[in-house]
Amino acid sequence: MRESEYWTHIHAERARLLSLLDGLAADQWQAQSLCSDWSVEQVVAHLSAAVKTGRWAWIRSIVAAGFNPAKHNARLLSRYRGRNSEETLAIFRDSTTLTVAPTRDYPAFLGEVIVHGQDIAEPRGLSLVPDRAALLEVARYFAQKDFAVNSRTLVTGLSLEAEDADFESGSGPLVTGNLLELVMTMAGRPTFAVSLRGEGAEELRHRLS
Repeated sequence: MRESEYWTHIHAERARLLSLLDGLAADQWQAQSLCSDWSVEQVVAHLSAAVKTGRWAWIRSIVAAGFNPAKHNARLLSRYRGRNSEETLAIFRDSTTLTVAPTRDYPAFLGEVIVHGQDIAEPRGLSLVPDRAALLEVARYFAQKDFAVNSRTLVTGLSLEAEDADFESGSGPLVTGNLLELVMTMAGRPTFAVSLRGEGAEELRHRLS
């Protein structure tokens, strides 16, 4: 996939998430997401930070944080979190069509918006369905490389197969599920691993725990 195609998908997934965020009630912004200890508002601020942080800004930030990723993320998150949820949403809205990234790992940045979108939607019981071609690119990337999440390491020695898409990867005990479940599991979200099947599914759930 060409760089321009990745950006088309990234912008489309940001817009899809923006539509969901526009419909959230005020109290839902402070509710827990699937992403560690972050609220919905914090996840959105993190996405805005990712959108506006180029290579040199990222390098300066991680160095200033003493190469501590948690401190680095917290520093950027605080910069792009507004005084209230409306302001945080406005910052994200203004960022959705930017083409800024610290590296050329475009499938990873596409994965970031898809995964964090699910982090927000799933606990609320809301539907957020990524584009199938975009999700397939992320699945292939996650299975081949550790970047931000240890996705490749997590599934080493296991065979993955999507039941609803043309995706197969790895070798070893089989793990099957729908493509979104596999992607979110590779991103380290145990909630999505519950429905996985196959002789390798229990091992994968054990690794997540």
